[in-house]
Amino acid sequence: MRVLMVGAGYVGLVSAACFADFGHQVVCIDSDAGKIEALRGGKIPIYEPGLGELVSTNLRAGRLSFETDLKEAIADADVVFMAVGTPSRRGDGHADLSHVYAAARQIAGALRGFTVIVTKSTVPVGTGDEVERIIRETNPDADFAVVSNPEFLREGAAISDFKRPDRIVIGLEDERARAVMAEVYRPLYLNAAPIMYTARRSAELIKYAANAYLAMKITFINEMADLCEALDADVQDVARGIGLDQRIGSKFLHAGPGYGGSCFPKDTMALAKAAQDAASPVRLVEATVAINDSRKRAMARKVTAACGGEVRGKTVAVLGLTFKPNTDDMREAPSLALIQALQDGGARVRAYDPEGMEGARALLDGVTFGNSPYEIAESADALVIVTEWDAFRALDLDRIGKSMKTPVLVDLRNIYKQGEVEKYGFTYTSVGRPRPKRAA
Repeated sequence: MRVLMVGAGYVGLVSAACFADFGHQVVCIDSDAGKIEALRGGKIPIYEPGLGELVSTNLRAGRLSFETDLKEAIADADVVFMAVGTPSRRGDGHADLSHVYAAARQIAGALRGFTVIVTKSTVPVGTGDEVERIIRETNPDADFAVVSNPEFLREGAAISDFKRPDRIVIGLEDERARAVMAEVYRPLYLNAAPIMYTARRSAELIKYAANAYLAMKITFINEMADLCEALDADVQDVARGIGLDQRIGSKFLHAGPGYGGSCFPKDTMALAKAAQDAASPVRLVEATVAINDSRKRAMARKVTAACGGEVRGKTVAVLGLTFKPNTDDMREAPSLALIQALQDGGARVRAYDPEGMEGARALLDGVTFGNSPYEIAESADALVIVTEWDAFRALDLDRIGKSMKTPVLVDLRNIYKQGEVEKYGFTYTSVGRPRPKRAA
């Protein structure tokens, strides 16, 4: 199949590389000439494990190419994927669809013969209808079908998710598109990946509903963590106990400082706004958004309490800046609100992250960035684990504790056990777990 991917961002680049690895001929288009030139040289603008090797392999094999001229590339395409950004619109939280509609107009003017136009971007219900209207208005003679094919990629595991998906959702209104999409995903038949065909509007809503539900699971267990602390229970035991129920499942039941990233924050907000406009509000989702926003700054109060109730004039070392491990994505990361709140309280903040510091420098003022956990911990009054990178799971606690001014460890991801930390002289604080009973 001849595939055109419009947009060389996270979703577009991963999808283009994986489709090429399946054996399709893939052209990836982006208006950023500098990015395209870098990609032609094998330089990847984002951190995603395995992506650099996948792009380079398929560039050498001639199955993947990068261009800026959409009109020339679309002439031979069987299917055109739109994978452009849909960030939250400033001021009201709705999804900003300007890039989607601009891409639709560009595509419309270049169509030749029957072409399937696929929306890969996360978009509100009804966007496919508007894309179809724009294309017909721009090019009345065009022969095309508009399809919704939402992505379900986890940052840090995107290639595996693409090649071994839980499901493939395809929303269409024109049956001619079914055969085209079946051929696009034919390489996954051996993996027995279920393909779900549905109406286009249903496919659009499936993506938002899935993200909102997962965000609610995270928020639920975070509230249970607070309750566990109040009742002297252990949130990890609670999570395991309910997660063993097959109706619930164990995934996304890990207490922490709140969710962030490119999807959950903007998608829950966009779904809530769209539901309000439809006069059918989704109160659970609205509550999820509000609770998650307040939780991020609440983590600063936990750090302050661990520091004796005051951080003014103290040095706090923060381990982990990205919203999750194995990515360089800083969007809506809990570390941002936490650090701002600590600075508002008068703390001096040092920080280290294996991949996120370049992005963090553009978002954080007054933070001292270090080259390792050991560097930022030296002479610090407290060390805070915000992101559960593997590199933080086996720290030399003896070395760190001896180098700190005050050995206080605040573990917001529960990656350590109380006893193994305290034997090195630390005062240890975690999330949703009771302090051990001490002998009288």
